Amino acid sequence: MSGSNRYVNLSYNTPQSLIFAKVHQLSIFYLRLTLSTEDQTLPVDSHAAPEQATEEQTVVAETPVIAHFSELDINDRLLKAIDELGFDTPTEVQAKTIPVALTGADMLVSAETGSGKTAAFMLPILDRFHKNKSPKSNTRALVLVPTRELARQVLQQAEVLGKFTFITSGMIVGGEDYKAQIKLLRSNPEILVATPGRLLEHLNKGEVDLSDLEVLVLDEADRMLDMGFKEDVLTIAEACKKDRQTFLFSATLKQKGMRHVIKQVLREPQELLLNTAQDQHGSITQQMILADDPEHKARQVLWLLKNETYTKAIIFTNTREMTNVLNTVLRREQDLRVSSLHGEMIQPDRNRVMMLLREGKVNILVATDVAARGLDIQGVDLVINLDMARNGDDYIHRIGRTGRAGQKGTAISLIGPNEWNLAAAIQRYLQVQFERRAIKGLEGHYKGPKKVKANGKAAGPKKKKKTAADKKGAPKKVARPKKPAAKKPASPARARPAGVDTGFEPLRRKKTPA
Repeated sequence: MSGSNRYVNLSYNTPQSLIFAKVHQLSIFYLRLTLSTEDQTLPVDSHAAPEQATEEQTVVAETPVIAHFSELDINDRLLKAIDELGFDTPTEVQAKTIPVALTGADMLVSAETGSGKTAAFMLPILDRFHKNKSPKSNTRALVLVPTRELARQVLQQAEVLGKFTFITSGMIVGGEDYKAQIKLLRSNPEILVATPGRLLEHLNKGEVDLSDLEVLVLDEADRMLDMGFKEDVLTIAEACKKDRQTFLFSATLKQKGMRHVIKQVLREPQELLLNTAQDQHGSITQQMILADDPEHKARQVLWLLKNETYTKAIIFTNTREMTNVLNTVLRREQDLRVSSLHGEMIQPDRNRVMMLLREGKVNILVATDVAARGLDIQGVDLVINLDMARNGDDYIHRIGRTGRAGQKGTAISLIGPNEWNLAAAIQRYLQVQFERRAIKGLEGHYKGPKKVKANGKAAGPKKKKKTAADKKGAPKKVARPKKPAAKKPASPARARPAGVDTGFEPLRRKKTPA
């Protein structure tokens, strides 16, 4: 392919070579932002074993085996909506969560993304509200989510599943008209889906009343903690009715502060650990390719996009700058349909990108972690990590964009010399071994460390310990005498016209005669 050949041969005077010049300019900045120490490790909270819950905190739920939605004790109107959607058999998280949720118990559920957990909590909420009409007019259920995109998906699920009921729902997220949201809150939708930051603004101004709330849902709680929403979530939960049912859904339970949140918001919850970090994404092939530098990675990405078999692909970077650069490079290729997503994009632009993806006009997305959190993009079967994820949980969420609901997927990580230890730590954390592969014709100089430790990280040269004799024979440091500071030359006196008083001169003492 001519476009590909021009890209690989950097000696050609083409627009691609100009783009690579930009890549070179950003390389130093890029490498500073990636983890570049010899002994890279994951954050303590990603390695540590999860805090043990006491028997008083959680109870492992025992659930019956549900083969069909019709076996669930839910309203016929909801079953009609499910049937219209073409669903017959519930997913594992739905089959095990819904029967327990219908009893009114609090629930702590660990399940991977794409497992159908939204319906697992939305169906019990809709069934409860349809059976028990509330005489009060305030909001009855609140679903807190980390991102605007996820909020839209949850709202859509509420509307689709409840289409044959008269239950109202609404959404409060950042980046949208504040006054319109006040109007929505005054209408008191029975189900409110919100992001913590914007909802807390309304709560602090007295524009939302949660005193009659019957159900609180924390969806993707681990991501909300990652994004710094812990205090916001706890403040909102404190404002809710005490006698309520609470659901907490999370892909992992190992985040720092997670057990504190569980203790604060849940009361004797039924616990369902459907997946752990180690056994998630068994349907995803995880590979690694060694690379020399960002420019080498860009060539590898282009080859993968032109030669791998996929329907949709997501390429993850760690910085907004690299997202923009790679997006520009890839869009030079006429046979690639590419767009990008990062945290600084305004909401209308984000919506436009998502619409292009859903319509199939774009099938390759270059994105940062922040931008991709909570996205539910159907048909993604290839994930490429241009930059290695900063920790194991971020890696789980990245590759979780593919292989959803048991479908096959591929995750390829491009590993530079400064990322080897990070990749080794993530493999150890997940208890997996990435498949090593190389691209013929694009092999680099970097072949991995010559020696590795038992934990898979690069083994550096051992430092020789100094003996007492070495210390005794070492020359003593002699303090250098300090040089006296140079005196500044006195500034010459300002000339003053004789016999002229400007009115702004300071008074001078007259000289007394000798």
